[in-house]
Amino acid sequence: VGFDPFNLGGGDKASLINMREAEIKHGRLAMLAAVGWPIAELFDRQIAGAFGLQSALTSTGASPSLLNGGLDKIEPDYWVIVASIAGLAELSSKETKEEKGKAYIAGDCGFDPLGLFPQDKEGMMAMQTKEIKHSRIAMMAVLGYAAQEALFRSPVTEETPMFFKSVL
Repeated sequence: VGFDPFNLGGGDKASLINMREAEIKHGRLAMLAAVGWPIAELFDRQIAGAFGLQSALTSTGASPSLLNGGLDKIEPDYWVIVASIAGLAELSSKETKEEKGKAYIAGDCGFDPLGLFPQDKEGMMAMQTKEIKHSRIAMMAVLGYAAQEALFRSPVTEETPMFFKSVL
């Protein structure tokens, strides 16, 4: 937080806010991916079998990705649905930004059904700092998953069984 040696945040406040918003959104996706990637490797075959579908994992049991292949198994309809949901989320975020005006906080998409986001200024700052730090860790984790599977040609769950397999 606050470390930008390559000036990626831009030269003005608007650019910095835009980049922070993008980082938060990508970080949230990375947090979901950091959990979803190994869960897919562990349970995809059982879930697909229960629905009578073909598994989407690669021949080695890895999650499909650009580096290890397998994306050809994913139906085009899925990508249309994903793109539509992403578009709706972006529109909702834009509406929230316009509604709140100057009170808008980067990354606020108006979705907090459990009411976890604090209402006081100090709590908000602490929560935002936690989110951005966890997001950055998750982005590195997903990068690690992709690199590990591309280099070793085996699923993340097999390369690091101490995290995903029972010791009993």
